[in-house]
Amino acid sequence: MKFKRKSNIESKISTSSMPDIIFMLLIFFMVTTVLREYSGLPISLPKAERIEKLESKRHTAHIWVSKDGLISIEDKLFNEDDVRHIMYEKRASDPQLTVSLKADLAARMETISNIHNELRKADALKLNYSTKVKAPTQ
Repeated sequence: MKFKRKSNIESKISTSSMPDIIFMLLIFFMVTTVLREYSGLPISLPKAERIEKLESKRHTAHIWVSKDGLISIEDKLFNEDDVRHIMYEKRASDPQLTVSLKADLAARMETISNIHNELRKADALKLNYSTKVKAPTQ
């Protein structure tokens, strides 16, 4: 006895609404995504006559120094001794790294000098001191 084969019925999923779904997901992620900015420590930057902007924010690591001597690297608190190890790892992963040092106006120069020496030991020699623009005098 021979059995008849049933005809092949293909089940298809309609893809006509796929662009609409993708577009809605794209808008959802664009609206809900927040770009992270580093807040650092509360500091009051010194003023300078002339300043230059950094060329690239992509290859920049931020170090904040408060007037109390607290050191923050990328929003995490560290000791002076840890600066070398952290910056060495960052420098190893990004050879074009520029360190942006944001020190409070009342920060001790000893702390800033120690950080500078630790950066030298970590071979992070591209250093930028952040300041505010000084108002022109009349």
